[in-house]
Amino acid sequence: MNKQRLKAWGFPLEKLFVAAGPCSAETEKQVLATARALAGHGLGFFRSGIWKPRTRPGCFEGVGREGLAWMDRARAETGLKIGTEVAEPSHVEACLEYNLDALWVGARTTTNPFSVQAIADALRGTDIPVFVKNPMSADIGLWIGAIERLANAGLTRLAAIHRGFSSSLEMRYRNAPAWKIPIELMRRMPDLPILCDPSHICGKAGLVPTIAQEAMDLLFDGLMVEVHPDPPHALSDAAQQLTPEQFLSMIDHLERPSEKSNDATFANHLSKLRENVDDIDSQMLELLGKRMEVVREMGRLKTQQNVSTLQPGRWKEILADRVRKGIGLDLSEEFVLQIMQSIHEEAILQQEADRVEGAE
Repeated sequence: MNKQRLKAWGFPLEKLFVAAGPCSAETEKQVLATARALAGHGLGFFRSGIWKPRTRPGCFEGVGREGLAWMDRARAETGLKIGTEVAEPSHVEACLEYNLDALWVGARTTTNPFSVQAIADALRGTDIPVFVKNPMSADIGLWIGAIERLANAGLTRLAAIHRGFSSSLEMRYRNAPAWKIPIELMRRMPDLPILCDPSHICGKAGLVPTIAQEAMDLLFDGLMVEVHPDPPHALSDAAQQLTPEQFLSMIDHLERPSEKSNDATFANHLSKLRENVDDIDSQMLELLGKRMEVVREMGRLKTQQNVSTLQPGRWKEILADRVRKGIGLDLSEEFVLQIMQSIHEEAILQQEADRVEGAE
């Protein structure tokens, strides 16, 4: 992918590009201890939050400008590059004064185009590397828009960070990975480096290695991981931070798969399987086309009898039946629900289009 771009920007790149460090800079001692533990292991840059946007007042909101001095000392002592999150122009000005090596725009800020534009304007005339986290909601347009605003301000060293999306559903992770969103970002912006932030996706330290490996399997260009010398006593996000020892062990055990193989037998077998997939996809599309023909006929009957397009009872029956059948075919409930919801949305659109056309 684009990890070589990160190296060209001046970041160290050994086995893997990784930005790591505590969620928040809490004390000079804590910052220096973490930096010392991570130095000499090929870190892309040492990360630490100076200003912390919190959901509710009264929580630890960062030490502010003083923390930049601590990070500057850590850089001078260890040689590590340093980076932090910015959410407003005053943050940018302070970071530029301390000559930080990287900045990132957080998920809460990415959600607000006015805030992103203010940051872009403050950065105009510089070309510091800026990493843009996805917005809280699964809105790829907002994510791309934030990146474009920074690019329009003349910044050329831009990258993305996938940190998952907020959800009202109870789930294993703090934020839903929703891998389809960053994968779509890769398709639309193929030259953009993209990191994964498994700490914020997981919310629990024990889950971080699994998500980090998934990111490698999906060809992400690197990781941003929260690391703290004493996670249980961290002032923010204690549950999701790794100790330096846990972090270094995880990095050692991560496997970076290649995109291609030179094995001829493998290539031939894979090619045949892909042909099978292509054939099955064609059959599925033909069946979906036939399904929509039936749907449109149903819509015309409903229009004649002045019956509503949406039939909640019938839809409930369909979902229950298809989920049951899908599980019997080793398909996950979530996957079947997503497919059927998409099909149902298209069916509604098809019937409504016929209803409107018939009224003209």
